Amino acid sequence: MEKLTKQEELAMQAIWKVGMGIVKDFLEVHLAPQPPYTTLASTIKNLEKKGYVKGEKLGNTYQYRPMVEEEFYKQQFMSGFVKDYFENSYKQLVTFFAEHREISPDDLKEILELIEQKK
Repeated sequence: MEKLTKQEELAMQAIWKVGMGIVKDFLEVHLAPQPPYTTLASTIKNLEKKGYVKGEKLGNTYQYRPMVEEEFYKQQFMSGFVKDYFENSYKQLVTFFAEHREISPDDLKEILELIEQKK
């Protein structure tokens, strides 16, 4: 799975939010700052080349739909992130956020409860 640029990730977030649509639909839900129409259209074409979306010609425009599920992408992204920055250790990841006070004790308790429920 080819890594996405920040611009491509933002476009994919809009595509996942809409589901199936045309560039204008994705532009309406794109996070600010919204790119120009032509920039988003070009980004979506790149996503199509990478296999993340599939386009179908409808009259004078293209309708696109995601070919990669958001959850699958998140899982792949996070696995790579943890591997590249935290020596493949989720413990190091959580420790990093705890040490930098990015995560509260209440959040940690909730996480522990979720882990216990999964057992």
